[in-house]
Amino acid sequence: MPPHALHTLADLPVAQPLPHIDRQRLIGERMKISAIPQPAGFEVASHSHENEQMVVMLEGSAEFTLGEGDAAETVMVEAGQVLVLPPHLPHACRVTEGCKLLDLFSPVSEKTGVDAGG
Repeated sequence: MPPHALHTLADLPVAQPLPHIDRQRLIGERMKISAIPQPAGFEVASHSHENEQMVVMLEGSAEFTLGEGDAAETVMVEAGQVLVLPPHLPHACRVTEGCKLLDLFSPVSEKTGVDAGG
């Protein structure tokens, strides 16, 4: 990728890492951004990864479970909010209202978030 670039989100290729998910992403040198619409009721099982992740909720809402066991915490993320997930924190997601979100990951990796294997 050149040192600077301008992209149009709508023009990014669409991939389906899971059924019912049309993800568009852009991978840079040190971070990755994924634009993901998710239908109500969609769930991502608990997983963790070495990346720091920021979830920018553009529309709708989702409930995140952070941590495991008795120490787990539930956080509702609504349009206009940003959830910051530190590296290695187990987290799961259940979409409560059809949503559009941006996932930002650093460092870059090919498989995180909705990709199989976490």
